[in-house]
Amino acid sequence: MTDRLLNHSEEGPASAPPLLLGPSLGTSYALWDKVAPELSAAHRVVRWDLPGHGGSAAELIGPGATVGDLADLVLALADALGIERFAYAGVSLGGAVGLHLAVHRPDRLSSLAVICSSAHFNGAKPWEERAARVRSGGLAELAEGADARWFTSGFTVPRLVRDHREADPEAYAACCDALAAFDLRDRLAEVSVPTLLVAGREDPATPPEHLREIADAVPDATLVELPGASHLAPAQRPETVLTALRAHFDGVARRGMEVRREVLGDAHVDRAQARQTPFTARFQDFISRYAWGEIWTDPTLTRRERSMITLTALVAHGHYDELAMHVRAARRNGLTPEEIGAVLLQTAVYCGVPAANSAFATAQRVLAEEE
Repeated sequence: MTDRLLNHSEEGPASAPPLLLGPSLGTSYALWDKVAPELSAAHRVVRWDLPGHGGSAAELIGPGATVGDLADLVLALADALGIERFAYAGVSLGGAVGLHLAVHRPDRLSSLAVICSSAHFNGAKPWEERAARVRSGGLAELAEGADARWFTSGFTVPRLVRDHREADPEAYAACCDALAAFDLRDRLAEVSVPTLLVAGREDPATPPEHLREIADAVPDATLVELPGASHLAPAQRPETVLTALRAHFDGVARRGMEVRREVLGDAHVDRAQARQTPFTARFQDFISRYAWGEIWTDPTLTRRERSMITLTALVAHGHYDELAMHVRAARRNGLTPEEIGAVLLQTAVYCGVPAANSAFATAQRVLAEEE
């Protein structure tokens, strides 16, 4: 914990696209415990704590705080981590932070998911009253009713209730001040990043109509309503929240899989997928996301050019099984047998005659399969 930055947790490869996850009032980043590890297979996931919650210093905000102040703290955290643009998902107050960023700092967001949240929180008075009650009497009484506000009957997450009880009252009250002043309804049409809205059908705090209001105003937004979910959907319905977030955020991986199939063929990719195990799943995701979703989709080089470079590199390192696969890929990418032969002949000069000899044998076998 520092007195300058929000407390946070990082998961996933440092090279993966960054995804920041924001919490609800009264919770810590433990709200994402059942979702973040799965998202980290394809993203650099950064979870953060509100001021005075979890491990974040209470002094990061004070009375009269705004959602904009919280958004500035999130940007300061991203800057400290070397993250320029990021995807963002937030619950309730965390979702309001995401909406503020989408309106005021769209240059920093690549995409947005707003979960069990709103463009307004039913006016200032209820939050002003709650802030006054917490400042005078602390959080113990309010925490007793957390389950009813957060979950459907009979469900609880003791860790989150404990986080609520142990939050700093002054910082909690300042977050209430931020909710009291928040209203972005007249600016929702300005949101330009791809936006997903997730509503809990049984959420009493931010009912589905609040999310519908955002979906109707934000251009091309997508709305998902979760049956059986209340206010803290990532804790109560993690599987369905995860499915929605993956579909929204994993565009690079999806495009990578499309390109992988176009270049290598459905039969090869289907075999690779069929052989996938929990042990190899992250590697397969890495290949689809990085090699195929970022490198092979880069328009700087044509696919023909990439095939020629790939053939040369595989010969140089003696990867002849991979070479066979990429000879087939080169044909799909438009290279003629004569052009493939010319590439392999050049490898004889720069990679050595024995390497080129093995490469010609491999390529001849593959090309004969076409006849």
